[in-house]
Amino acid sequence: MTSPSTPAAGDTRLWEAYAIQFARRQKSSREEHFYRGHDVAREPYPIAYYLWLLKSGDDAIVVDAGFTEETARKRGNRDWIATPTDTLRALGVHPERVGDLVLTHLHYDHTGYTGAFPAARVHVQDTELAYWSGPYGRRGENPHLVEADDQALVAALADRGRVEVHRGDAEIRPGVAVHLTGGHTQGLQVVAAATAAGTLVLTSDASHFYDNIRADRPYSIVDCLRDMYDGFDWINAAASSEDLVVPGHDPLVMERFPAVEGLEGIAVRLA
Repeated sequence: MTSPSTPAAGDTRLWEAYAIQFARRQKSSREEHFYRGHDVAREPYPIAYYLWLLKSGDDAIVVDAGFTEETARKRGNRDWIATPTDTLRALGVHPERVGDLVLTHLHYDHTGYTGAFPAARVHVQDTELAYWSGPYGRRGENPHLVEADDQALVAALADRGRVEVHRGDAEIRPGVAVHLTGGHTQGLQVVAAATAAGTLVLTSDASHFYDNIRADRPYSIVDCLRDMYDGFDWINAAASSEDLVVPGHDPLVMERFPAVEGLEGIAVRLA
């Protein structure tokens, strides 16, 4: 695809897209999730945890790797729903055969099952790798945002030549591209995919909730506010419609898209 909003004529593949919910944090309030949230109502505002699947024929791309049930227990206040690798198998995808794993960024809730995809090329932005392997990743609250074992695995995979390091926008497969937004982290990338419904954008943490991007109100964890706003603009321009902007942590995704039969409450078909 020449750009996510204008697929190249004739050779762009169309992809099915799924959201896979594996955990949820019910004890969460609205002011936690908005920049300078002190002026946001203190009301319950659960957060859902997802990874995403793109399928085209026998090909599959997995976007993000979640966190494990062990991490959920260790961190607490995270209700486990289903092991995402089991859900992938229920959707007809064998994790050990997946060819591409996109890590939108390296926070703990996006990296936990990286090792479950032994055949995958792992796609990460160079600025994301550099930040978390450098001195700033060890300062302040940053260590709490990652899992050291996950970081070590990504570094080891890079040493083995299994990490494809991107410096900005890149095509993963025909019809699927990543776009560097930054904002939430230095190297956050979103994923745009050509589907039968149009160009769909998986925002990951560029917009945790519908309310972030639709109300122009960034999330509370900010690396660069300007980049967050630019990311909102790019996503809105790239997606074929507002309905094809899929936020990274909103429980409403499970209500706004049809459930996969037999996987109700776990997986929905996005396009």
